[in-house]
Formats: sequence, structure tokens, C-alpha cells
Amino acid sequence: MARAIQSLRKCPLFQTQNLLHHFQFQHQITNPISCSAPIFSPQSSTPTQIRNSSYVAEMRKSAINDNMLRLLRNEIQYELDHSTHQQQPPAEINGFKVFERRGEKWISLEKQFGENEEIKVEVTMFDGSIRVPNEGEKKGLPGQDIQLHISMIVSIFRKNSKQVLEFICSAWPDTLAITKLFVRQQAKVPQQPYTGPKFRELDDELQNSLYDFLEERGIDDSLCTFLHKYVNYKEDAEYIRWMKSVKSVMEK
Repeated sequence: MARAIQSLRKCPLFQTQNLLHHFQFQHQITNPISCSAPIFSPQSSTPTQIRNSSYVAEMRKSAINDNMLRLLRNEIQYELDHSTHQQQPPAEINGFKVFERRGEKWISLEKQFGENEEIKVEVTMFDGSIRVPNEGEKKGLPGQDIQLHISMIVSIFRKNSKQVLEFICSAWPDTLAITKLFVRQQAKVPQQPYTGPKFRELDDELQNSLYDFLEERGIDDSLCTFLHKYVNYKEDAEYIRWMKSVKSVMEK
């Protein structure tokens, strides 16, 4: 033993800390029963500790996933039980066929008008709102109602014409409001087209005649009422569909 220690002291590669480790190792070999110093550094983890740590991490991850899935299932069931718009509205209104674009924020409507016109309407989901006085506020009591807003793009195509007459409209719960009217090319749209003046700046009689033009084609206040009911249904359906998709991914 003394010769081993003396030999190590002469070796320049070993410092005091290394010498101590070698001494402990030699002492363990020659006195395996009396050795109390561990071979592993106190900072090292034993295989058992590593397995326990991994087990705890997996258990925690599983508990988080289970809790999230439970909350998603509860929310889905709550929406199914309490939704007031579960029944899908009719797929036709004022001669328009309605196409729901699942997973998107748009609804499409299409119809033929006369022999040479095709009308397409693109409708957003709710994209704005305003506060309006309610009956209580009119009587001097506090309170306001909220009216939700839907944007519409009405495109009118005519046979033998390369141009499209396009209306930008706002659909309120029971009122149609035209905000813009312009003509564009079917094939190529300029980057910065001239879209004419603001609709409200047009002559009043011309404004009224344009409302009559749309009303004749079934784009009127009754269509706005229908669209608000349909978008209410779509909002609920898309929310439930989204939660089910998240749940499906979490379950895999």
C-alpha cells in the first residue's frame, strides 16, 4: 500500500484529489467489508434514482394530459347540451344555395339570375360589433345591447363580359348596408385599382336604385336575418369541431 501511494505521488498527472480517489479505490479492494466511502460521486445519480425520476416525469405528463382531456370533454358536452343553434339552418334562401366551408370563416352563396347573370356572395363569420341603446336605456336606465356585424362581398357576373360588378356590404341583424361599389376584371386584378367614391357620397337617388338592384336579386334585409342565424350556428359548430380536433390529437 505504501509503495502504491509513493508511486502515485511521483506521477505528475495526479493531483491531491485524484490521489484521494485512488486511495479510496485501493482501500476498497483490500478491505471490502470496512469500506464506507461510495464509489460514485455524491452528485451522481444511481440507476434507481434515474428510473424513479423518469417515472415521476411520465406520471406528471400523464396527469396533465388526462386533466386536459377531461376539460375538453366537459366543454364539448356543455356546448352540445346548451347550444341554442344546434339545428343547421336551411341550405337555401331567396334562391341562393348555401355552401358551408367547414373549418373556414366563410360561407358561400350562389344563384343564377335570369339567363345571363351569375351571382356569388362571400360571407364572413362575425367580424365586428356596435353598441346600441336598448329599451332600458331609452327610458333613462343603464344598459346597452350589442349588434354583431357580418361582411359580405357580392359579385355579379354577366355572360359575354369580362368584368364583374362587385358590392361590399355590411349585414346587420335585420339591415343591409352597402359600403362600396366597384367594377373589376375577372381575370387579372390590378394591385391598386380605382374603386370609385364612398357609397354614401353618391347621389341619394342613385343609392336607392342600387339597393333596389340588389333587392331584386334577393340580397336584402331578410337575407341578413338569415345569415345571422346561419353564422350563429356556424360559430357553435366550428368551436365544437375545433375542440374535438384538439381532443383527437391529445388522445394519440
